Amino acid sequence: MNVPVNEPVVTDAAKRYVMDALNTGWISSAGEYLERFEREFASYIGMKHAVSTTNGTTALHLALAGIGIGEGDEVIVPDFTIVSCLNAVLYTGATPVFVDVDPETFTLNPDLLEASITEKTKAIMPVHIYGHSCDMDPILEIAEKHYLFVVEDAAEVHGATYKRRKCGSMGTVSAFSFYSNKIVTTGEGGMVLTNDDRLAQEMRLLVNLAHSPGKRFWHEKVGFNYRLTNFQAALGLGQLQNIEEFLAHKKWLGEGYTKRLSDIEGLILPVTK
Repeated sequence: MNVPVNEPVVTDAAKRYVMDALNTGWISSAGEYLERFEREFASYIGMKHAVSTTNGTTALHLALAGIGIGEGDEVIVPDFTIVSCLNAVLYTGATPVFVDVDPETFTLNPDLLEASITEKTKAIMPVHIYGHSCDMDPILEIAEKHYLFVVEDAAEVHGATYKRRKCGSMGTVSAFSFYSNKIVTTGEGGMVLTNDDRLAQEMRLLVNLAHSPGKRFWHEKVGFNYRLTNFQAALGLGQLQNIEEFLAHKKWLGEGYTKRLSDIEGLILPVTK
């Protein structure tokens, strides 16, 4: 018996949007669906600005570059996470510093956080994982105390909440992934969110080769080619409009597995916090 971990659900609305984007010819990195997807995803999470990217890794890199992380800096990351978090830090020339995770939720353990902060520490990257949110209040308190940026990796928690706040809405900047196994998918894709006007402007500059405003092909800094396409955004928008239905179904599935597996001795089941 072969049971897939995840299968993407492509709604009729998503199919219509994708075909519309293809039929209008707006298939590259500009168009109506890009603007709508960014605007509506930011609104759903509860953030002011959104910049779409090619994937979750580039979203993390863009976020770190936007806040000015570079050589000589340190960024605290959990020791249980995908390698993309480390890669994004290394791309900037900074050094990732590992902190252990909570054994129940596998998220960054705030009790161990402060001991790893040095004069070189510039940011903390809490990674929400497997639908679990990090314990954000103590993380944010420590970050404020030490004047550190908080870069939320919210790749796996579209729609999850922490004390009634959406994951990805609490840090300086947050990064999402829209890979095919995510709640909302664009096949490949990502998004960065922030409430900081200056940071949003900087990330929007960097994501598109750092073309100077009003002077295309005039470059005063190194930028990236991290743009999402309009027809990918069309797929994402269609997915986003059904996110609550997707979440309810996954919750039902999870509760069913937990109930049916609860009597197996030695099996550690997910906790709910």
